[in-house]
Amino acid sequence: MIELNGMELTIEQVIAVARHNEQVRISEPAKEKINRARAYVDEKLAQKAVIYGLTTGFGKFSDTFVPEQETAALQRNLIISHACGMGAPLPREVVRGAMLLRCNALARGNSGIRLSTLETLLAMLNRGVHPVIPEKGSLGASGDLAPLAHIVLVMLGEGEAEYQNAVLPGKRAMELAGLAPVELAAKEGLALINGTQIMTAIACGVVYDAVQLAKTADIAAAMTCEAQLGILSAFDPEVHALRGQQGQMRTAQNLLRLLNGSRLAFAHNPEKVQDAYSIRCVPQIHGASRDAIRYVWDIVSCEINAVTDNPLIFPEEDKVISGGNFHGQPVALAMDFLGIALSEYANVSERRLERMVNPALSNGLPAFLTKYGGVHSGFMITQYAAASMVSENKVYAHPASVDSIPSSANQEDHVSMGTTAARKAHMILDNSQKVVGIELLAAAQALWLRGESLLAPATAAVYQKIRQTVPPVDTDVVMYPQMAELDRLVKSGALLEAAEQVCGRLL
Repeated sequence: MIELNGMELTIEQVIAVARHNEQVRISEPAKEKINRARAYVDEKLAQKAVIYGLTTGFGKFSDTFVPEQETAALQRNLIISHACGMGAPLPREVVRGAMLLRCNALARGNSGIRLSTLETLLAMLNRGVHPVIPEKGSLGASGDLAPLAHIVLVMLGEGEAEYQNAVLPGKRAMELAGLAPVELAAKEGLALINGTQIMTAIACGVVYDAVQLAKTADIAAAMTCEAQLGILSAFDPEVHALRGQQGQMRTAQNLLRLLNGSRLAFAHNPEKVQDAYSIRCVPQIHGASRDAIRYVWDIVSCEINAVTDNPLIFPEEDKVISGGNFHGQPVALAMDFLGIALSEYANVSERRLERMVNPALSNGLPAFLTKYGGVHSGFMITQYAAASMVSENKVYAHPASVDSIPSSANQEDHVSMGTTAARKAHMILDNSQKVVGIELLAAAQALWLRGESLLAPATAAVYQKIRQTVPPVDTDVVMYPQMAELDRLVKSGALLEAAEQVCGRLL
């Protein structure tokens, strides 16, 4: 059971809820803060105070006063009108992550929502009522308005929700889960949809998986280094200490641990002075991406505990402040950065793959890793597939955050495009995982040709894990199932686990 107070949620906990259905509750101190803020909102409403979103319209209508008897209709109409998403539904884990993050933000007690309304959203999460949220429609300011409105639609008994693996009308899904629809009170609709929780939920999954990819890419590089009869001195700690970049030093340490005991890669090779950049510079290339991942991890860790709606309620100070915490710029920049960093794993992985399949670059391996070239094409087209995804990543890596388009009659005249940045980063991650998987598949073939008995203990463990489901290729076979299996092994963490059981936890 994870307890929410708005301040201490971790990315690991988000993953536990989003992917593994961990149960959640609101802490007792948080409940007190929520009730205090709501009492303050009710007091201001009774005083007929002019407060944005409470007694005024939204966006360009912020200068239009709304009388007390219309405030409930104002909040319902906000949700109805703002649910303008389009496209394929977001994955379940993103929906669950967004619901959790919205609950956590509201638990800080600065939003003015009723505890009962928040507990309905929390019950939906715990009982598996997952609103159908179209993936497109957010500008990333004022937060993720359109996609979050689709969550609240279901709370109202509208829209659609997935429940027990079936997509149902929102009202029916709530009934089956034993939940009653909510009638929103003043400020509540705005509190529920004004925030960065969609982009941040996507970001949590991407950066969490990026950490695993970074380590798996080091494994792939180590195996290719063996296949290429690489020179280990390039990974000497003294070299990397002179530069002092943390990710670089950690990557070099990983490579040395993975290659310890290898009879294919040596400290020096009398037949060559140095390796190509794609092998020699793995610490520098992978390390820079590793540092980028750490930066993004810190940004996302902060954002999952942020209060991102507007206006914000400060009962103790008797203040209601209209601000801009809903603006997704921190997440947008971070996710663009992460997308670029992840694309580099694929870029250099494909170059290492090319060195294995190209007889002019492979240090004696047969062309395209087949013994019978000509009649058989071997691994020729695996490189095509990798190159295709690398090129696709170059398109996706164009930053979304440099774009902005005015909205709401120019009241909202700069937006972050943070959700677009997060979605792009996820697509880059998927492609990069696949490319690294193809490199691992080819490296296993190359090492089979070199002699699997010559591998380092750690890479041998990875090799054996691959061979449990993917045999060596003697003659041409249908390749895509093998490529799909390596993609699965990369994403599951099975190859990383196999290596770490031998060489210890990678950095």
